[in-house]
Amino acid sequence: MTRQGLIQQIREKKSFLCVGLDTDMDKIPAHLLKLEDPIFEFNKAIIDATKDLCVAYKPNVAFYEALGPKGWESLKKTIDYIPSHCLTIADAKRGDIGNTSTYYAKTFFEYLNCDAVTVAPYMGEDSVTPFQEFKNKWVILLALTSNKGALDFQFTTDSNGEELYKKVLKKSSKWGSEENLMYVVGATRAEGIAEVRKIVPNHFFLVPGVGAQGGSLEDVAKYGWNNDCGLLVNASRSIIYASNGTDFAEKGREEAKKLQQEMELILKEKHF
Repeated sequence: MTRQGLIQQIREKKSFLCVGLDTDMDKIPAHLLKLEDPIFEFNKAIIDATKDLCVAYKPNVAFYEALGPKGWESLKKTIDYIPSHCLTIADAKRGDIGNTSTYYAKTFFEYLNCDAVTVAPYMGEDSVTPFQEFKNKWVILLALTSNKGALDFQFTTDSNGEELYKKVLKKSSKWGSEENLMYVVGATRAEGIAEVRKIVPNHFFLVPGVGAQGGSLEDVAKYGWNNDCGLLVNASRSIIYASNGTDFAEKGREEAKKLQQEMELILKEKHF
């Protein structure tokens, strides 16, 4: 999935929605638990119900790893099932040096054949660049997150008063380009999105926090928009857990459709 391919999907679907597949065995409808692979059957139904409304899917790897080998099997089957016209993001938040990062990259880019993987930048350049050696693959670097603990480090300042997250952005933007590097920017820090956009004007942002976490789609577009849209807005719980009954896929589609229609209006207003 190239940058131009992603932009084309946004135009065609009138959407910049990413559906998060944070699939929890304790939350999926009970009737699925009788099946051989409940996780995959749940994901398959969600994908079938939303694939025309979104441009990306983001399985959170932790939910699958916790189930051992069967979880990895469900993850691979899910990723193989995602249509090729949708960006596939492994939300794994990996980050280590040398061969370790290389093998993480092989796991997600070769074995699982994902288009993108989330990476933590704390260990610096040599923990990120191994992921960037794979053609037409994306690194999505944690930049500004919306969790409470973000205040512990991301907003600490140096002697010049510059916040750490801004230093990370300035440094890391030199490791790749807008063709292979995106950033995670939390939706619940709306004005922070504007600060990030000033530093990396051309990169795409993966924006979690809209929906169940309370982030505003309108604010995300207001502060994060660039000439190529530059946004992938993720919604997970509000879509995949819209119902815990046999109608879970239909209700999930309804929630995804609401977001897609809001996005269509934004795209129209931006003449995109």
